[in-house]
Amino acid sequence: MSGDQIKKLLSKGKGVLQLTPTWVPRGFNEPGRRLRLHPDDYFAFGMDRGGICERWLGSVTVALNGPKTGATEGMSFVLADAKTRETVLFADVVKELGESLIGKTLFEQYGTWPTFAKIYDYDKPLFHHLHLTEERANKIGRHGKPEAYYFPVQYNSYLGRFPLTYFGFDPSTTKEEVLECIRNYGKKDTRITELSRAYRVQLGTGWYTPAGVIHAPASVVTYEPQWNSDVNTIMENVTMGEVNPGNLLTDCQPAEEKGDIDALFAQIDWEESTRADYKQKYFRAPKPLPETQKGLSEQWVAYANEWIAAKEVTVAPGAKIKLADQACYCALVVQGHGSFGVFECEAPGVLRFGEISGDEFFVSEDTAKKGIVIENTSSYEPLIILQNFANNNPAVPQTL
Repeated sequence: MSGDQIKKLLSKGKGVLQLTPTWVPRGFNEPGRRLRLHPDDYFAFGMDRGGICERWLGSVTVALNGPKTGATEGMSFVLADAKTRETVLFADVVKELGESLIGKTLFEQYGTWPTFAKIYDYDKPLFHHLHLTEERANKIGRHGKPEAYYFPVQYNSYLGRFPLTYFGFDPSTTKEEVLECIRNYGKKDTRITELSRAYRVQLGTGWYTPAGVIHAPASVVTYEPQWNSDVNTIMENVTMGEVNPGNLLTDCQPAEEKGDIDALFAQIDWEESTRADYKQKYFRAPKPLPETQKGLSEQWVAYANEWIAAKEVTVAPGAKIKLADQACYCALVVQGHGSFGVFECEAPGVLRFGEISGDEFFVSEDTAKKGIVIENTSSYEPLIILQNFANNNPAVPQTL
């Protein structure tokens, strides 16, 4: 699609782009089957690729999924024509439109949309792992990955097999105990989570997880705004009976550090991973905003960090409101149906792999500031939308 056609596409949408679902398979764990994907399609990438456990939202990032990863796997596409189902790569749209889409601040600082969100869905808990800091990720040509979690009620009628998340290590843990687990990764079940602390998930709340903090997320469908990256170091070698291969421990080490135990340990932010007040600092209860319009409720669900933010918007049955924000964002409809600007919107019931949907949109900065007219056309249930932002929205709360 030419540059002029892309510009016309944004103009036709009045500053809003409709995105198509981006499904991501994983070769570990197993799908929780709560992503509203058809039951027959969870292995649509092939049995050798594992099940679909994630949906990425507003992504310009390729998934880190091993040698069989597709060239655009994990990357979002914009719907150009609903009748023909023609699409264009979202990364190409961002490149072409630049600051007219994402705003001057993000474009000058990063040259692209620097974040995305996902909803992930694992029936078993994830392994104890960490994400690299920006400095360490740059050594392998990638970005760091701070992330936030929010646990939406709409996707969690079933909480999976282990609805508790481990964060960091108990403050009594010694560095030598962790080093011993890393040394024995390929020798025995190290049971590294015995050194950690688990917290039961509370639906409708969330957490912020800095890069470098080791954690093992619960078996709960999670909405995760994150920085623009997919880097992991897995330090748990057996998770609920599943053996994690040794390459998951070392994949994100630069070549000169491969096999260096001390260098692996140094990826851990020890101070943050062992702080006694971890919950006090990183648990995120929702922060409601004052009501400004009848039928509109808003609450921040990811905030108080320097990287990412997210908000939950609820439009009451039959209400029509104007939603204004101070930065561009990606939106996901998680409940209800109605209109989102010039588009029909609805939370899906069951999607087939490859089908388009009416639940994902990207709103340009200029349009976000002017405001989007949203109408809930249901007489019965609320229209609920999740928005994820980068780090340029001045309205995001910076304190707990």
